[in-house]
Amino acid sequence: MNWIGDFNNIVGQPESQTLEYKAVLPPSRNVAQILCSFANTEGGFLILGVTDDLKISGLSEDFHANTITHKALDLLTPRPNIEYQYVNIKNKKLYAIKVDKSDSIVSVEGKAYIRKGDRTQLVDPITVNFNTGGYERIKLINSHLEELKKNATYAKISFIEHYQSILKIVDDLGDILYPESPENATTNQEGKILSRILFSSVVDNFETYLSDLLYEIFLAYPETLKSQQTVTIEEVLNCSDLQDFIKFWAKQKIGKLQKGSVRGFIKDTKQISDLQVLDKKEQNKIENILQIRHLYAHRNGIVDEKFLQFFTGEFTIGTEHQMSINKIFEKFDYLSAVVDRIDISAINKYKLSQSN
Repeated sequence: MNWIGDFNNIVGQPESQTLEYKAVLPPSRNVAQILCSFANTEGGFLILGVTDDLKISGLSEDFHANTITHKALDLLTPRPNIEYQYVNIKNKKLYAIKVDKSDSIVSVEGKAYIRKGDRTQLVDPITVNFNTGGYERIKLINSHLEELKKNATYAKISFIEHYQSILKIVDDLGDILYPESPENATTNQEGKILSRILFSSVVDNFETYLSDLLYEIFLAYPETLKSQQTVTIEEVLNCSDLQDFIKFWAKQKIGKLQKGSVRGFIKDTKQISDLQVLDKKEQNKIENILQIRHLYAHRNGIVDEKFLQFFTGEFTIGTEHQMSINKIFEKFDYLSAVVDRIDISAINKYKLSQSN
């Protein structure tokens, strides 16, 4: 690999169309997108173990970057010419991936990426157009979500894009979701069912965000994965490799949250509790949102005794719980704000890779 001889001259140059740094290991899908963009432009280098401000931090030796690279290459079609290896610079271990320009368009799961300056961009991104004369708040929320995508983890980007897809559904089906006005709960039976499905979908995706974020933290700092908790041999063997096991373990940590115990989840998940983002009042507010999701998903919105434990004196057993689109958006926006604060804190504490 002749390019390794010139590596000292590469490290320290600012990011550009042909050079990108990541301080820690990103997920394989995101590595694939960066490699794809280089192959479709002028080629380039992805260097792991260097921060955005050009500080050589080094890459943890607990996990092998080769595993992530191999998974990334499996996602590329056709596979471009790529070389990769560990390199020692200033007594720090870095990981370098060199990508040659491809003669044909390379894609990741059917999507092609290119480099624009020091950014990786999707070719022909889908533009969402909202209905003219529709509910104006939908457009305002969407614009705010676009702003939240900046300097975000890959987990947060996924959460936001899911919320944006829900906005489009609400915009297209306003006649059954808010036939009278967004301030009034729909009386349309199909609208009621769809409202519950959409609400449950976004709340489920909030849990997915936390699982994905833990996965990124574990990749970046594998030492945070170490604990006294045990796993079975079967659980280990069911994972194809270490990366799959990390993803499995991140999802396992969400168990208490799925049962509605936000406080239990935070207490048992040091990676989140150490961020010190959510106080008890906010934890209770999230727990109430999860209980509404549980009621919609498992009781068709019919209030039961368990639900009243969280909403004392507010409802009657056997009645139907409903929310207007405005109320639903209020809870979605609250979860988005929580995700934003968690994300910023996690990026700062764990130096996580950010989507660009």
